[in-house]
Amino acid sequence: MRISHQLKRHSQTVRLLQITDTHLFADPQACLLGVNTADSFLAVVDEVQKQRIEFDAIIATGDISQDHSRASYQFFAETLARWSQPCYWLPGNHDQQGKMKLVFDTPSLIRCDIALLGDHWQLLVLDSQVEQVPYGMLSSSQLNIFKEAVNSHPERNTLVLLHHHPLPVKSAWLDQHGLKNQDAFWALVGENKKIKGVVCGHVHQALDMVHQGCRLLASPSTCMQFAPRANRFTLDPINPGWREINLHSNGRITTQVGRVFGDDFQPDMTSSGY
Repeated sequence: MRISHQLKRHSQTVRLLQITDTHLFADPQACLLGVNTADSFLAVVDEVQKQRIEFDAIIATGDISQDHSRASYQFFAETLARWSQPCYWLPGNHDQQGKMKLVFDTPSLIRCDIALLGDHWQLLVLDSQVEQVPYGMLSSSQLNIFKEAVNSHPERNTLVLLHHHPLPVKSAWLDQHGLKNQDAFWALVGENKKIKGVVCGHVHQALDMVHQGCRLLASPSTCMQFAPRANRFTLDPINPGWREINLHSNGRITTQVGRVFGDDFQPDMTSSGY
Protein backbone atom coordinates (compact mmCIF):
# COMPACT_ATOMS: atom_id res chain seq x y z
CA MET A 1 0.00 0.00 0.00
CA ARG A 2 1.31 3.44 -0.88
CA ILE A 3 1.05 5.14 2.12
CA SER A 4 -0.74 7.35 4.38
CA HIS A 5 -0.72 10.99 5.30
CA GLN A 6 -1.69 12.35 8.69
CA LEU A 7 -3.88 15.45 8.90
CA LYS A 8 -3.85 16.65 12.49
CA ARG A 9 -6.93 18.36 13.82
CA HIS A 10 -7.73 19.84 17.21
CA SER A 11 -11.48 20.08 16.69
CA GLN A 12 -13.84 17.10 16.51
CA THR A 13 -15.00 17.93 12.97
CA VAL A 14 -12.91 17.64 9.79
CA ARG A 15 -13.91 20.11 7.07
CA LEU A 16 -13.22 19.30 3.42
CA LEU A 17 -13.54 21.42 0.29
CA GLN A 18 -14.25 19.41 -2.87
CA ILE A 19 -13.02 20.93 -6.14
CA THR A 20 -13.46 18.82 -9.23
CA ASP A 21 -13.44 18.61 -13.02
CA THR A 22 -11.61 21.87 -13.68
CA HIS A 23 -10.67 20.79 -17.27
CA LEU A 24 -7.84 23.30 -17.56
CA PHE A 25 -5.76 24.04 -20.68
CA ALA A 26 -2.23 25.27 -21.23
CA ASP A 27 -3.79 28.31 -22.91
CA PRO A 28 -5.60 30.36 -20.22
CA GLN A 29 -7.90 31.75 -22.91
CA ALA A 30 -9.10 28.32 -24.06
CA CYS A 31 -12.75 27.38 -23.66
CA LEU A 32 -14.56 24.08 -23.26
CA LEU A 33 -18.12 24.05 -24.59
CA GLY A 34 -18.20 27.83 -24.39
CA VAL A 35 -16.75 28.17 -20.88
CA ASN A 36 -13.29 29.58 -20.18
CA THR A 37 -12.19 26.93 -17.70
CA ALA A 38 -9.31 28.93 -16.22
CA ASP A 39 -11.58 31.88 -15.48
CA SER A 40 -14.33 29.71 -14.02
CA PHE A 41 -11.84 27.87 -11.79
CA LEU A 42 -10.45 31.19 -10.55
CA ALA A 43 -13.99 32.45 -9.94
CA VAL A 44 -14.75 29.42 -7.75
CA VAL A 45 -11.55 29.85 -5.74
CA ASP A 46 -12.16 33.59 -5.39
CA GLU A 47 -15.72 32.99 -4.17
CA VAL A 48 -14.58 30.44 -1.59
CA GLN A 49 -12.12 33.04 -0.30
CA LYS A 50 -14.66 35.85 -0.42
CA GLN A 51 -17.09 33.82 1.66
CA ARG A 52 -14.29 32.95 4.09
CA ILE A 53 -15.17 29.28 3.95
CA GLU A 54 -13.16 27.36 6.50
CA PHE A 55 -11.70 23.97 5.59
CA ASP A 56 -8.92 21.68 6.74
CA ALA A 57 -8.11 20.09 3.37
CA ILE A 58 -9.06 20.15 -0.29
CA ILE A 59 -10.13 17.03 -2.17
CA ALA A 60 -9.57 17.28 -5.94
CA THR A 61 -11.47 14.42 -7.56
CA GLY A 62 -10.03 14.35 -11.05
CA ASP A 63 -10.20 15.75 -14.58
CA ILE A 64 -7.96 18.59 -13.56
CA SER A 65 -6.66 19.00 -17.13
CA GLN A 66 -8.44 18.85 -20.47
CA ASP A 67 -5.37 18.88 -22.72
CA HIS A 68 -2.96 16.82 -20.55
CA SER A 69 -0.50 19.71 -20.52
CA ARG A 70 2.08 20.35 -17.86
CA ALA A 71 1.10 24.03 -17.91
CA SER A 72 -2.51 23.22 -17.01
CA TYR A 73 -1.38 21.28 -13.93
CA GLN A 74 1.01 24.09 -12.98
CA PHE A 75 -1.85 26.59 -13.17
CA PHE A 76 -3.93 24.38 -10.86
CA ALA A 77 -1.07 24.06 -8.37
CA GLU A 78 -0.24 27.77 -8.45
CA THR A 79 -3.88 28.71 -7.89
CA LEU A 80 -4.27 26.45 -4.87
CA ALA A 81 -0.98 27.73 -3.45
CA ARG A 82 -2.85 30.75 -2.10
CA TRP A 83 -4.00 28.33 0.64
CA SER A 84 -1.77 26.50 3.09
CA GLN A 85 -4.12 23.53 3.54
CA PRO A 86 -3.16 20.24 1.85
CA CYS A 87 -4.89 19.02 -1.30
CA TYR A 88 -5.51 15.29 -1.73
CA TRP A 89 -5.81 14.54 -5.44
CA LEU A 90 -6.61 11.65 -7.74
CA PRO A 91 -6.72 11.28 -11.54
CA GLY A 92 -9.77 11.46 -13.78
CA ASN A 93 -10.22 9.98 -17.22
CA HIS A 94 -8.91 13.17 -18.89
CA ASP A 95 -5.75 13.36 -16.80
CA GLN A 96 -2.19 12.31 -17.63
CA GLN A 97 -0.80 10.83 -14.42
CA GLY A 98 2.87 11.13 -15.32
CA LYS A 99 2.64 14.90 -15.70
CA MET A 100 0.41 15.21 -12.64
CA LYS A 101 2.98 13.46 -10.47
CA LEU A 102 5.83 15.62 -11.78
CA VAL A 103 4.02 18.92 -11.28
CA PHE A 104 2.28 17.97 -8.05
CA ASP A 105 5.51 16.93 -6.36
CA THR A 106 5.02 19.38 -3.51
CA PRO A 107 4.31 18.97 0.22
CA SER A 108 0.81 20.44 -0.13
CA LEU A 109 -0.36 18.40 -3.15
CA ILE A 110 -0.66 14.89 -1.82
CA ARG A 111 -1.26 11.61 -3.64
CA CYS A 112 -1.70 8.81 -1.14
CA ASP A 113 -3.92 5.80 -0.60
CA ILE A 114 -4.93 6.70 2.93
CA ALA A 115 -5.10 9.99 4.79
CA LEU A 116 -5.80 9.86 8.51
CA LEU A 117 -8.00 12.84 9.29
CA GLY A 118 -7.86 13.88 12.91
CA ASP A 119 -8.75 11.21 15.46
CA HIS A 120 -11.91 9.69 14.00
CA TRP A 121 -11.78 9.53 10.19
CA GLN A 122 -9.71 8.22 7.34
CA LEU A 123 -9.78 9.17 3.66
CA LEU A 124 -9.41 6.31 1.18
CA VAL A 125 -8.20 7.67 -2.19
CA LEU A 126 -8.80 5.30 -5.13
CA ASP A 127 -7.64 5.44 -8.74
CA SER A 128 -10.46 4.45 -11.13
CA GLN A 129 -8.73 5.68 -14.30
CA VAL A 130 -8.54 3.39 -17.34
CA GLU A 131 -6.14 5.01 -19.78
CA GLN A 132 -7.60 6.50 -22.96
CA VAL A 133 -11.23 5.59 -22.24
CA PRO A 134 -13.92 7.63 -20.44
CA TYR A 135 -15.28 4.88 -18.19
CA GLY A 136 -13.70 3.79 -14.92
CA MET A 137 -12.57 0.55 -13.34
CA LEU A 138 -10.97 -0.35 -10.03
CA SER A 139 -8.10 -2.76 -10.64
CA SER A 140 -7.45 -5.74 -8.40
CA SER A 141 -4.65 -3.77 -6.74
CA GLN A 142 -7.02 -0.88 -6.00
CA LEU A 143 -9.61 -3.26 -4.57
CA ASN A 144 -6.88 -4.77 -2.38
CA ILE A 145 -5.89 -1.30 -1.19
CA PHE A 146 -9.56 -0.79 -0.29
CA LYS A 147 -9.59 -3.96 1.83
CA GLU A 148 -6.26 -3.25 3.49
CA ALA A 149 -7.15 0.32 4.37
CA VAL A 150 -10.38 -0.56 6.11
CA ASN A 151 -8.78 -3.46 7.95
CA SER A 152 -5.79 -1.36 9.03
CA HIS A 153 -7.95 1.20 10.83
CA PRO A 154 -11.21 -0.54 11.76
CA GLU A 155 -11.94 1.99 14.49
CA ARG A 156 -12.07 4.92 12.08
CA ASN A 157 -14.98 6.14 10.01
CA THR A 158 -14.08 6.06 6.32
CA LEU A 159 -14.74 8.42 3.42
CA VAL A 160 -13.91 6.96 0.00
CA LEU A 161 -12.80 9.12 -2.94
CA LEU A 162 -12.75 8.16 -6.62
CA HIS A 163 -13.33 9.94 -9.91
CA HIS A 164 -16.01 7.85 -11.62
CA HIS A 165 -19.52 7.60 -10.26
CA PRO A 166 -20.19 4.14 -8.77
CA LEU A 167 -23.97 4.27 -9.22
CA PRO A 168 -26.19 5.23 -12.16
CA VAL A 169 -27.27 8.87 -12.13
CA LYS A 170 -30.19 8.22 -14.51
CA SER A 171 -28.46 9.76 -17.54
CA ALA A 172 -27.94 7.08 -20.17
CA TRP A 173 -25.08 8.83 -22.00
CA LEU A 174 -23.20 9.51 -18.76
CA ASP A 175 -23.88 6.21 -17.01
CA GLN A 176 -22.13 4.27 -19.75
CA HIS A 177 -18.98 6.11 -18.67
CA GLY A 178 -19.29 5.34 -14.95
CA LEU A 179 -17.46 2.78 -12.83
CA LYS A 180 -17.68 -0.58 -14.60
CA ASN A 181 -17.16 -2.85 -11.59
CA GLN A 182 -19.73 -1.22 -9.37
CA ASP A 183 -20.83 -4.52 -7.82
CA ALA A 184 -17.33 -5.32 -6.59
CA PHE A 185 -17.03 -1.81 -5.16
CA TRP A 186 -20.32 -1.91 -3.28
CA ALA A 187 -19.63 -5.44 -2.03
CA LEU A 188 -16.59 -4.04 -0.21
CA VAL A 189 -18.56 -1.08 1.08
CA GLY A 190 -21.21 -3.45 2.40
CA GLU A 191 -18.65 -5.42 4.38
CA ASN A 192 -17.86 -2.53 6.71
CA LYS A 193 -20.33 -0.27 8.46
CA LYS A 194 -17.61 2.26 9.21
CA ILE A 195 -17.61 3.33 5.55
CA LYS A 196 -19.89 6.33 5.88
CA GLY A 197 -19.51 8.09 2.55
CA VAL A 198 -18.28 7.99 -1.03
CA VAL A 199 -17.32 11.12 -2.97
CA CYS A 200 -16.82 11.20 -6.73
CA GLY A 201 -16.29 13.67 -9.57
CA HIS A 202 -17.01 13.06 -13.27
CA VAL A 203 -20.75 13.81 -13.32
CA HIS A 204 -20.51 17.64 -13.40
CA GLN A 205 -23.53 18.05 -11.13
CA ALA A 206 -24.48 18.06 -7.47
CA LEU A 207 -25.41 14.60 -6.26
CA ASP A 208 -26.47 13.49 -2.79
CA MET A 209 -27.99 10.03 -2.35
CA VAL A 210 -27.83 7.00 -0.07
CA HIS A 211 -27.02 3.45 -1.15
CA GLN A 212 -26.60 0.50 1.21
CA GLY A 213 -26.74 2.97 4.08
CA CYS A 214 -23.75 4.88 2.66
CA ARG A 215 -23.84 8.50 1.50
CA LEU A 216 -22.82 9.13 -2.13
CA LEU A 217 -21.85 12.72 -2.95
CA ALA A 218 -20.69 14.54 -6.07
CA SER A 219 -19.90 18.19 -6.64
CA PRO A 220 -20.62 20.64 -9.41
CA SER A 221 -17.71 21.12 -11.79
CA THR A 222 -15.74 24.35 -11.64
CA CYS A 223 -16.58 24.81 -15.34
CA MET A 224 -19.64 23.56 -17.27
CA GLN A 225 -22.42 21.39 -15.80
CA PHE A 226 -24.28 18.35 -17.16
CA ALA A 227 -28.07 18.41 -16.96
CA PRO A 228 -29.37 15.82 -14.47
CA ARG A 229 -31.40 12.86 -15.75
CA ALA A 230 -30.76 13.62 -19.44
CA ASN A 231 -30.49 10.55 -21.66
CA ARG A 232 -28.63 12.47 -24.36
CA PHE A 233 -25.69 14.79 -23.83
CA THR A 234 -27.22 17.97 -22.42
CA LEU A 235 -25.60 20.89 -20.67
CA ASP A 236 -27.09 22.71 -17.69
CA PRO A 237 -26.86 26.53 -17.52
CA ILE A 238 -26.50 26.42 -13.72
CA ASN A 239 -23.30 28.02 -12.43
CA PRO A 240 -19.96 26.38 -11.56
CA GLY A 241 -19.39 25.48 -7.93
CA TRP A 242 -17.85 23.38 -5.19
CA ARG A 243 -18.92 21.20 -2.27
CA GLU A 244 -18.20 21.58 1.44
CA ILE A 245 -18.16 18.35 3.49
CA ASN A 246 -18.04 18.16 7.28
CA LEU A 247 -16.99 14.88 8.89
CA HIS A 248 -18.20 14.69 12.47
CA SER A 249 -16.61 12.55 15.18
CA ASN A 250 -19.75 10.41 15.55
CA GLY A 251 -19.63 9.34 11.89
CA ARG A 252 -22.20 11.84 10.66
CA ILE A 253 -21.64 13.74 7.41
CA THR A 254 -23.08 17.19 6.75
CA THR A 255 -22.57 18.95 3.45
CA GLN A 256 -23.60 21.82 1.22
CA VAL A 257 -22.93 23.04 -2.30
CA GLY A 258 -21.76 26.54 -3.15
CA ARG A 259 -21.75 28.28 -6.53
CA VAL A 260 -20.41 31.42 -8.13
CA PHE A 261 -22.83 34.22 -8.97
CA GLY A 262 -23.69 36.01 -12.20
CA ASP A 263 -23.90 34.83 -15.80
CA ASP A 264 -20.26 34.92 -16.88
CA PHE A 265 -19.93 31.17 -17.41
CA GLN A 266 -22.88 30.18 -19.52
CA PRO A 267 -22.03 27.17 -21.74
CA ASP A 268 -22.82 26.75 -25.41
CA MET A 269 -26.18 25.02 -25.01
CA THR A 270 -26.10 23.82 -28.61
CA SER A 271 -23.12 21.54 -27.88
CA SER A 272 -23.69 17.87 -28.56
CA GLY A 273 -20.61 16.46 -26.84
CA TYR A 274 -16.93 16.95 -26.19
